[in-house]
Amino acid sequence: MTIVYAIIIFCLLVFVHEMGHFVVAKKSGVKVNEFALGMGPKLFSFTRGETKYSLRAIPIGGYCAMEGEDEDSSDPRAFNNKPAWKRALVLFAGSAMNIILAIVLMSVVIFYVGVAISTIDSVSESSPAAVAGIEAGDTILVMDGVEVEDWADVTAFTDGLNEDAADNHPVSSAATPPVEGNSSVELLLTLDRDGEVFDEELLLSPDEEGYYRMGVTAQRVHTPAYFFKSFGYGTKAIFQMTGMMYEAIGQLVTGRADMDQVSGPVGIVKAVGDSAKYGFIYLVQLTALISLNLGIMNLLPFPALDGGRLIFLLIRKVTGKKVTDSMEGKVHLAGMLVLFAFMIFITVHDIGNLL
Repeated sequence: MTIVYAIIIFCLLVFVHEMGHFVVAKKSGVKVNEFALGMGPKLFSFTRGETKYSLRAIPIGGYCAMEGEDEDSSDPRAFNNKPAWKRALVLFAGSAMNIILAIVLMSVVIFYVGVAISTIDSVSESSPAAVAGIEAGDTILVMDGVEVEDWADVTAFTDGLNEDAADNHPVSSAATPPVEGNSSVELLLTLDRDGEVFDEELLLSPDEEGYYRMGVTAQRVHTPAYFFKSFGYGTKAIFQMTGMMYEAIGQLVTGRADMDQVSGPVGIVKAVGDSAKYGFIYLVQLTALISLNLGIMNLLPFPALDGGRLIFLLIRKVTGKKVTDSMEGKVHLAGMLVLFAFMIFITVHDIGNLL
């Protein structure tokens, strides 16, 4: 089943990506010669209007073949004859669709797991909250004068306490606890218990890891009222992961990345199998991560990728006709060969890890 799951995921992500190019190209008046899902030999096809739609044998990849995309064309509806801004929109649309899909899938995961609210689900024994008399079911309204709307506000406040402690720690690092010694802080909470509003003061001391923690967990809800709120959390999570991915790419380019952290198709298939063992929702989360990765990687300024084509649009806008469609096509072909070589290297590396 792992192979089946992997094929479904690959086909879904490629379909969404190429559909982005296809829809914006059609809306921009670009002639699309073929829309294909998969690569290699054609299994079947049909033609509707001027576009051929085909399914191909190898379920990895796909393409939206536009007139004048990699060669000169005199057709007024060719890609190369459209204004630069329209071409940029067509190129960007594929990655945009992958990023949107990642946000939707991550939002579904968050809603399935439950949106954390500011009502307390459990209180750890002997924790600062337990000592102060806080109980499960209490809702946090205010923390030291700061109003609380949901659990994100609670974690942001406690994270702020730890960050302030780290700023005051002269040797603080990733391996150094942010809180030095037994320094304690007082925290005033305004709580709601069964309609009764009251204040409670907590004395927070650093735990064994050197962090300030209240010792409580949040209730999670799945009600329709929180459905749209989960999209806000999903969007925030995707933007955070985007920053982490760009940081990882920077480490890869500068040689500071561990190659064991880089995966190709074989590594992704293994990850799909591992996720499927834990349940469908983990598979959805992995699909969101891969979709985001596909969207970001395609925007990198490398020949043959959408980002490389966007760079050429900018270059040709500045230089005029000095760079021809034929010259650009040859550069993208060279870039494609480099990408294939890199993919082969990563695949061999993945197989080596499996063995």
